[in-house]
Amino acid sequence: MQIGEKLVPKYLFQKEAITRTTIFTGFFALAFINFYSPFGVEKWYQPQNKFEVFFYSSLVILTGMFFIVFSRILMYQVSKKRNINYLQYSVWIFFEILSMAAVYSLFAKYLLDDQRVFYQIAEVTLKNTTLVLLLPYTVLWLYFAYLEKTRQLEKIAQGGVLKIQSDKMVPFHDENGKLKISVILDDILYLESSDNYVLIHYVSNNKISKYIIRNTLKNLETKLLIMGFVRCHRSYLVNFSKVKILKREKDGLFLELNSDPQLVLPVSKTYVSSIIESFSLDQA
Repeated sequence: MQIGEKLVPKYLFQKEAITRTTIFTGFFALAFINFYSPFGVEKWYQPQNKFEVFFYSSLVILTGMFFIVFSRILMYQVSKKRNINYLQYSVWIFFEILSMAAVYSLFAKYLLDDQRVFYQIAEVTLKNTTLVLLLPYTVLWLYFAYLEKTRQLEKIAQGGVLKIQSDKMVPFHDENGKLKISVILDDILYLESSDNYVLIHYVSNNKISKYIIRNTLKNLETKLLIMGFVRCHRSYLVNFSKVKILKREKDGLFLELNSDPQLVLPVSKTYVSSIIESFSLDQA
């Protein structure tokens, strides 16, 4: 799956994330313009004092932020109805930058009577608007990713895994976010990676069945980890409640599943410590 087709994490579209993004971006842009004057504020007009510069820059930022607020509210509504991939998200941000740059250019030309040719104003404004928006967006993305990872680790640490009802239906989506199958949690045995596909092994009518979807284990792993799944191998993600025996043999560590016929999954060296820790937490 290409990078542009991967889905943007859902936590970026939560109300709290959108609110923080809007506020932080506004303050960052205001500070950036007043400290560095990237748009050539002094060339637009002859300010009498610093307060006048601050007033006009605040007016510019406030006007531009209306577009960001509207854009993020619209993005929130869209994200509730469908998944957004990286390519779509990048295009969306591009139009945010374009909209704000247009506002700043019109403001400079017609309200502050900038004497430069309009295309010159627009060119400079587009470059600086890109910088003003992409810097806070990048910082906040890293911050939200850190918060999400911390939240997941705390939930796991509190009880090994989240306490989720065994009869809960687990939805599986393909790489485009389309729902392909839902399986009762207690019926799922393990997931197997096969190139750009994932095989879901589950019990149906007392028989082991499998269903294949176009996606990757990495995309599915975050949600499934907090449901009690454990990564035991590069190619396997196992429902830990189905593991009945952990055994060490000459060629490594293996997991025996509570299934008929019996299934055995290998544990690669990379995941040995996390598997042993999972057994310890489960027995605590």
